[in-house]
Amino acid sequence: MKIRRKSRFAPEVFTHSLNDIMFFLLLFFLIISTMSNPNVIKLMLPKSSTAQQVYKKQVTLSVDAERNYFIDKQQIPADNLETELQTIFANADERTIVLRVDKELPVQGLVDVLEVGARLDIKMVMATAK
Repeated sequence: MKIRRKSRFAPEVFTHSLNDIMFFLLLFFLIISTMSNPNVIKLMLPKSSTAQQVYKKQVTLSVDAERNYFIDKQQIPADNLETELQTIFANADERTIVLRVDKELPVQGLVDVLEVGARLDIKMVMATAK
């Protein structure tokens, strides 16, 4: 007499829809990451082949094409630039500014800002686009 065994149950995980879910998650995170911009002031930054990242808490000085000055998104008059920077770095050990300059700004505008930084002994790092 032959005893018949029951067929064994083989567990199986259906992953057909997993590809679609991963694709939609990838699209979602790509779209969200392009929408989050920490700087409100829109500038066309000059291009650079090398990049250096600064990870400290930083002060950002932005200058647009019309020579409007912004310190951390707050517009200041050109005459008060030096005094504002003095008050910001009055008790600071690390004197570093991330300089964001519009690419349409004349070179003299950049030199004026660098002169103020040299007078106050402030290290300036220029932000560029890759």
